[in-house]
Amino acid sequence: MHSHFLKSWSQVFALAVVASVPIVLAAQDAPKPAPKASPSDSPSRWDIFAGYSYLAPKGTIEVLQSDGVTTLPQTFKSMNYGMLGSGAYYFNKYMGAQLETGAHDLLTNSSSSNGGAFTLAGGLIARFPTADITPFIHGLVGGARIGGPQHEPYKWGPALTAGGGMDYNTPLFNGHLGIRLFQADYEYMHVNWGPGVHQGRASLNSARLSAGVVIHAGSIAPPPQLTVACSANPTSVFPGDPVTVTATVGSQDPKLGVVYSISGDGITGATNSATATVNTADLPAGQHTVKCDAKEGKPGKEGVKPWQVATQSTATFTVKEFEPPTISCSVSPTTIKPGDSATITCTATSPQNRPLTYTYTASAGSVTGTGASATYSSTGAPTGPVTITGNVADDKGHNASSNTSLTILAPPPPPQPHTQALCSINFETDKKRPTRVDNEAKACLDEVALDLQRQSDAKAVVVGQSNAKEKAAMEKQLKYAARHKRAKVDDFAAERAVNTKDYLVPAGANFGSDVQGTTPVDETNIHPQVRKPLPMRKHAHRAAKRK
Repeated sequence: MHSHFLKSWSQVFALAVVASVPIVLAAQDAPKPAPKASPSDSPSRWDIFAGYSYLAPKGTIEVLQSDGVTTLPQTFKSMNYGMLGSGAYYFNKYMGAQLETGAHDLLTNSSSSNGGAFTLAGGLIARFPTADITPFIHGLVGGARIGGPQHEPYKWGPALTAGGGMDYNTPLFNGHLGIRLFQADYEYMHVNWGPGVHQGRASLNSARLSAGVVIHAGSIAPPPQLTVACSANPTSVFPGDPVTVTATVGSQDPKLGVVYSISGDGITGATNSATATVNTADLPAGQHTVKCDAKEGKPGKEGVKPWQVATQSTATFTVKEFEPPTISCSVSPTTIKPGDSATITCTATSPQNRPLTYTYTASAGSVTGTGASATYSSTGAPTGPVTITGNVADDKGHNASSNTSLTILAPPPPPQPHTQALCSINFETDKKRPTRVDNEAKACLDEVALDLQRQSDAKAVVVGQSNAKEKAAMEKQLKYAARHKRAKVDDFAAERAVNTKDYLVPAGANFGSDVQGTTPVDETNIHPQVRKPLPMRKHAHRAAKRK
C-alpha cells in the first residue's frame, strides 16, 4: 500500500515539473522579445531543473528470513528509471539556496531493480556563470524514503547529497532555456526497518547521475545605472546675463539620496544642488562648457557601488560679443555767421542697453557738451564749411561716430567810402600870402578834425584851387621854366592843399575815384610853407605912398 501511494505521488510530481516547463518559459519569454544579456553579465535569479536520473546505491542489508533464524545479506541493484527535479534561488550572482527532490524506480515495476527511493533535501548551491556554460556545486541535507530489496516497506531515513554539474546556456527563449549536460552526486542514505522478519538496517553510499533541462527565470542584474543629464538655459547670452545649469538624474533608486556636483566656466561656490548659476560677466566671447556629476546612496556612502555613480554629462552655452552702438547727428542751424553758435543733437542707441559716453570734435571752431546735445561755437573759425563729428562709446570699448556739417557765411564787404564836402577855406584875405592857412580857416579845419576822430576809418582829401589870374601866371612861369631849369613855378593851388593837409594830418581817402578832374599833388616837390608872422610896418607914410 505504501509503495503504491509513493509511486502515485512521484508520478504526479514528475508530471507537474514537466508540465511547468512551457508555462515558465512562456511567462519569461512573452514580455521580453529582445535577447537577454549573457549569463555572466546578468545571471538568472531562479534555476528550475527537471530531468532523468540514474541512481546506483551500494550497501548490504542483513535480512532476517521467514524462519526467524536465518539471516541473509541483500544488496540493492541500480535504479535505472528515475527523475530528478530542483529549484534554486540565488542571492547574488554566485550563491543560492536549493531544494531538490528525486524519485528512482517508483514509476514502474522494473525487473532490473529490487528497491526504490524518494529523496527530498535542501541546502546551498554555488555557480560560476560564463557566456556559454555554468558549472555548479551543491551540498544538501534531507531525507530519503527507501523501499528494501526483499520487500522491505518504504521508510524514511536521513540523506546527505554532495556534488555538482554543468549547464549549457542556449540562446533559446531569449536565453531562458538551458541544458544540464550532467549532474554527478554522491548521496548517502540510511534507513532502519527494525529487527523483525524482512527487516534490517541499510547505509547506502550511492552514485547519482542526472541530465535534463534548466529554466532560467528572473535576473540578478545590478540596479539600473544612475544617469545624469546636464542642460544650460539659455544657451546663448551676452556677458553679464545669467545662465542656469540643471542636472537631471535618471534611473534613481527612490530610497536613496543623490549628491550633485556642477562645475565649469563661470560656476563658483556651487553646493550640493541640482541647479547652479553661471556668472558670465567676466567670460570671454565664445562657447563654454559646464559639467554635471551625480551619485546616489545612503548618506555618507554615496557612490560606493559602480551603478550608483553616473557618467559625467556636459552642456554648452555661448557668450556673444556685445554689439556696437549706433549714432546719428544733426546740427541746427546749418548756416551761421562768424561768431554765431549752433546746436548739435545726436541720437545713439546700444542694442544691449550699455551705458554710453558722448564726445565731439569739429574741423574748425569748438564744441562744448558731453551729452546727447552740445553747442558749437564758430569763434575763431574761418568762413566756409565745417565738419562736426559726434562720437559715442559704450563701457565695453565699442565705438560709433556720425558726421554733420554747417557753413560759416563770409561777412558782407564794408560799404565803399564816398567823399563829401566838409568846408571851404578862403585864401583871398591875405593878398601877400595867398597860400597861408589863417586863423579864420582854423575853425573850419578843427571841425573837420573832430569828424575824422569820430570816424576812425574815414579819410579826408584836401583840394586846392587857384583863380584864372593865378593859372595864367603859372602857365607863363612853366614856359619860362622850360627854358630855364632853375626858374621857380608858383603852384598856389598845390601849396594851399599841402598847407591845409599839414594842419590836419589826415589819414587820406580815395578821393580820385569820387571827384573827377583833379590832379594829385606830388608832395615830393611841393612842401608845406612855414607859417611866419608878417613884419611890423615901420612907417605909415610908406604905406600911404603905396596906395
